[in-house]
Amino acid sequence: MVVGGRRKSIALFISLGIGLIMFVVFLYVGWVLLNWRTGILLFFGVLLVLVVIAGVVLNTTFLVREIRRNAQHDAFINAVTHELKTPVASIRLYLETLQTRPVEEAKRQEFYHTMLDDCDRLLGMIEQILRTGRIGQTSRPLHVSQIDFSAVVEDCLARARRLYHVPPGALTLEPSPSLTIQGDADEVRAAVSNLIDNAVKYSGAEGRVAVEIADGNGFVRVRVKDNGPGLAKSDLKQVFKRFYRVPGPLATRIKGTGLGLFIVGSVAKRHGGRVWAESEGQGRGSTFVLELPVSQ
Repeated sequence: MVVGGRRKSIALFISLGIGLIMFVVFLYVGWVLLNWRTGILLFFGVLLVLVVIAGVVLNTTFLVREIRRNAQHDAFINAVTHELKTPVASIRLYLETLQTRPVEEAKRQEFYHTMLDDCDRLLGMIEQILRTGRIGQTSRPLHVSQIDFSAVVEDCLARARRLYHVPPGALTLEPSPSLTIQGDADEVRAAVSNLIDNAVKYSGAEGRVAVEIADGNGFVRVRVKDNGPGLAKSDLKQVFKRFYRVPGPLATRIKGTGLGLFIVGSVAKRHGGRVWAESEGQGRGSTFVLELPVSQ
């Protein structure tokens, strides 16, 4: 209902803008036909019409952007609410079970393990939101240090296997030499982790994710390739915008806030690197490449 209402609002503003422009053009053409000899008035009339048309176009564009931005903010709030509520409800349920009746030791340990996983999800969500705010502060300096980039990628892979219960062989790392870079270790780890998490989540239970590290020309690159739903050409750049999620059934089925790839792009920019997406089309998988300079 909310999405349909916003689409109607956008259509209304666009239709109104087009209607006003057509009305002004109609009046102007009629005026020109009746007063074709008055050159000075014609000149100022042209300027007036152009100003009116530009004002209508700018106003309509601004309104449409605001409606879309509000829709993205609402979707983000709904996603965060769900992401926070689900693990809290799970932890509460297990704690109530442990409190109200005796539980076998093996089952108790299983409950503890699940609750710790839910706590990790909560902490990860909170940290991602806080990180987005910190990255938005352009004046915030980088804490540059020597980083074992290969070790960071391996740690992120191990975290993803544990967090998403990835079966053996579904998440692999191509053998590569040890590579060292200079950068903010916390931000670099967050960028790599978000790339891998994104690939795992969108690949599904039968997904396969391959990670590769390479270097050359003063840069290191981590390439994350999955066999997930893929991306349309129009989404290859859009996915790195704040709050953006690819429209369709996957956006409702797969949990997310639209911040992960935005963080990756922001980290790459702050380090003088870049990130891009590759895909042969929907249903044919995606590849994300993060490129960072070896030294600052």
